[in-house]
Amino acid sequence: MCKLNKQAIFLMLCSVILLAPVQAADIKIGFVNIAVVMEKAPQAEFARKSLEKEFSDRDGKLTSSRDSILNLEDKLKREGDAMSATQRSELEREIVKRKRDFNRTKDELKEDFNIRRNEELGKLQRDIYDVILELARSEGYDLMVTERVLYASERIDITEAVLARLREAHE
Repeated sequence: MCKLNKQAIFLMLCSVILLAPVQAADIKIGFVNIAVVMEKAPQAEFARKSLEKEFSDRDGKLTSSRDSILNLEDKLKREGDAMSATQRSELEREIVKRKRDFNRTKDELKEDFNIRRNEELGKLQRDIYDVILELARSEGYDLMVTERVLYASERIDITEAVLARLREAHE
């Protein structure tokens, strides 16, 4: 009887091992190249343009401020020798003050821009994630892979399908 149980267990293990590839053949796998989607999605371009528009005024003012500092420095080089010590000292202090203000404003702009860029990036990532999930569910995928893939054949690469859905959603 003990021999019969060992044989039964052996037969069950063999059937599981032999049937595993058959079951694996029914699994539908998809791959999405997130880097390509992030680059080509219309939502990404819209976010870039939106950020550019949002920060263009502040960037323009910063450029203008930089130009005025350069003009003052040029004036100091050209006319510094002809100025009185007091005038020269006042102009040097003004340049230092403007540079300090410029650097502070530049740092604030950079920080604000990074915060907004991260907000937009997070929103874009959520939108992409939702589209991938919806596509995977509607097309009957069992597994969806997005990152750290050494190789994915064109047969399972659904990056273009994701982009098409993102384009539809953007319109």
